[in-house]
Amino acid sequence: MEGMAVSPTLPRPGSGAGVDPVALLERLAAGATRADRLTHLERLPARPAVGADWPAWADPEVVSAYSSRGVSRPWRHQAVAAEHAHAGQHVVLSTGTASGKSLAYLLPALTSARAGRGPRGQRGSSTLYLAPTKALAQDQLASILALGLDVRVATHDGDSSQEQREWTRDHGEYVLTNPDMLHRSLLPAHERWGRFFATVDFVVVDECHHYRGVFGAHVAQILRRLRRVCALHGSTPTFVLASATVAEPEVAAQRLTGLDVAAVTRDDSPRGEVAVGLWEPPLTALAGEHDAPTRRPATAETADLLADLVVQGVRTLAFVRSRRGVEQVAQRASDLLAEVDPALAGVVDSYRGGYLPEERRALEEDLRSGRLLGMAATNALELGIDVSGLDAVLITGFPGTRAAFWQQVGRAGRSGGGALGMLIARDDPLDTYLVHHPEALLGKPVEGTVFDPDNPYVLGPHLCAAAQEQPVTLGDLDLFGPTARGLLDDLTRAGLLRRRASGWYWTDGRRASDLADIRSTGGAQVQLVEADTGRVIGTVDGGRAHTTAHTGAIYLHRGETWRVERLDLDDHVAEIRRADVDYTTTARDVADIVIVQEREHEMWGRCRVSFGSVDVSNQVTSYLRRRVRTGEVIDETPLDLPVRTLRTSAVWWTVPDDVLTETGIATIDLPGAAHAAEHCSIGLLPLFATCDRWDIGGVSTARHPDTGLLTVFVHDGHPGGAGFAERGYATAREWLTATRATIDSCECLSGCPSCVQSPKCGNGNDPLDKAGAVLLLDALLAR
Repeated sequence: MEGMAVSPTLPRPGSGAGVDPVALLERLAAGATRADRLTHLERLPARPAVGADWPAWADPEVVSAYSSRGVSRPWRHQAVAAEHAHAGQHVVLSTGTASGKSLAYLLPALTSARAGRGPRGQRGSSTLYLAPTKALAQDQLASILALGLDVRVATHDGDSSQEQREWTRDHGEYVLTNPDMLHRSLLPAHERWGRFFATVDFVVVDECHHYRGVFGAHVAQILRRLRRVCALHGSTPTFVLASATVAEPEVAAQRLTGLDVAAVTRDDSPRGEVAVGLWEPPLTALAGEHDAPTRRPATAETADLLADLVVQGVRTLAFVRSRRGVEQVAQRASDLLAEVDPALAGVVDSYRGGYLPEERRALEEDLRSGRLLGMAATNALELGIDVSGLDAVLITGFPGTRAAFWQQVGRAGRSGGGALGMLIARDDPLDTYLVHHPEALLGKPVEGTVFDPDNPYVLGPHLCAAAQEQPVTLGDLDLFGPTARGLLDDLTRAGLLRRRASGWYWTDGRRASDLADIRSTGGAQVQLVEADTGRVIGTVDGGRAHTTAHTGAIYLHRGETWRVERLDLDDHVAEIRRADVDYTTTARDVADIVIVQEREHEMWGRCRVSFGSVDVSNQVTSYLRRRVRTGEVIDETPLDLPVRTLRTSAVWWTVPDDVLTETGIATIDLPGAAHAAEHCSIGLLPLFATCDRWDIGGVSTARHPDTGLLTVFVHDGHPGGAGFAERGYATAREWLTATRATIDSCECLSGCPSCVQSPKCGNGNDPLDKAGAVLLLDALLAR
């Protein structure tokens, strides 16, 4: 295996004893072939703990349960947040990964549950716990059960049986669920859950930094509906929010809950030394006649490093951006390990969304227990799942925000020992920029969360859902915000609500909660079904089905290759069969954009930068087959899939013809120049907005029909917008200046993935004109 630093004597698997993260990183970078891949090393010193006494009000049995598990005293930040919650003060605890945030809300919640129980054991005080993923809720369930306390705790999620749900409804004192189930199950059926909602004293919102963009806006409205339902049943719960370190957590928590929230941000937990490395894969070849350099794929580099670490007995988690990438990393690492020792091939596995519930639970337990030494995972494992004992984290490509980066790095070193975190750069403008400008990643504070609770495409469906739960009255308007009244009138005119003297009533025959797609998945999930047996292999989000589950698509699942035989969009089913092939598939699409309304603009000389509403149309028209080893295109197959239209927000800029003439760009090269500038600006926007490249899209044209000019659009990928394009407009000069610098400083001659080529381009990155993009941005920025 290329560049592998094999230890002559393998340590005991999973021990990771005495990990020196700096020495570990130096071993990985040793050798002539890897000498120049480590572009930066940052050492974060160890931090001592600051403890506090147990609060006087804490239940002695709860304190004893923690003491028996090695928690002799809480850390100071845990005690401060717990005191706030016990006193009825809404609080957000925003401290680093593995800082023990769960104790801060469990201490008052479990104490209250045990103290409030009636003489015959009936429920007196309840807690509703919300996690963004089912995996995190299951992890929290295991942690509470391990305390051995007499508290009735249960999960209520998509994996729960009907019998489990009924028991939870009737007896649960600490109920763990997620925003999806709260939205679709508990709130619509609140009358059947009346005894529970009447006793809710605490609402825990875990990993609340995860709620951003459109998803964050949906959750904000779900929590407002929850407050309303609790009030209907006579309770006024205290909200306790837990978050990784984010900017202004009290502001985000207030926008999320609609309440005044106190913030606890000083982290008093101990931390071992952390070594953070930035790693750039090497150039591998020149891409054809234009001599554009290409880099070794980040997934291949990650697989090699994962195998290296596992051979040394280092328990490692590798985060990979895509589901396909997760499968590729796990499979390659297993193959490399088998070459060293066949017994090691089985100690690496993959974890991602789309697996069946029983598969996920088994993998989580295998990682906790140490049976698995290495795992490749999507960000499904980014959140606070307890995987104590991990020594290293590999991050394949910048995860979109600095907050997410530190959250992933924090998965390592949970036992207080030394930890290694490493970013492996993709061939991408943003990643290339970060590994050569470490101050942009490591020297800046984390971002705040960005979401708009008043987005009408979000608020409207939730007003309908609220009206079905209980007619909306004038007294509810303050709860739902300043735009609620106008939207209620619009919904009434549309026939969804009926206005009566007592309020607005839901009159449609459908379930109102079905109107809101809270995770913006683009519709119902598509089940991947084995054609011969009918067995469900996995699932794909509705919004991704056109590009990943179309007829002919190749799909990877836990090392097995499948081919999609047929996609049925009406029944949300894709029939698949096992296939042994040496190619991958890539969907191609066409996009169009129409300006609906310009809300704001600035004149930069004769150029114009605008922000407003647009309609984006997209259609997958074909797919390419590419050879796995070379990337060579084998052929292109047409597809007949429907057009999808999205109304959203966009930032766009125009350059008039006389300015274009002054640039000297030939008319025939203008489409390529605009296209290249669009790609790179999309790649750099995550530095200025709390978004991911895949949260946004773009369209460019040498002459747009709505402006009559060369126009470049960057738009949010969610209905109504998620705040990302608006942030781009607000920071347009800084953002586009960084875009120009990234293109101009790239070492390639005519454009490459590190500057202007995009992995998500539906036109196959054609046309692109790197030099023209620099001239075009010069003309824009000069004015």
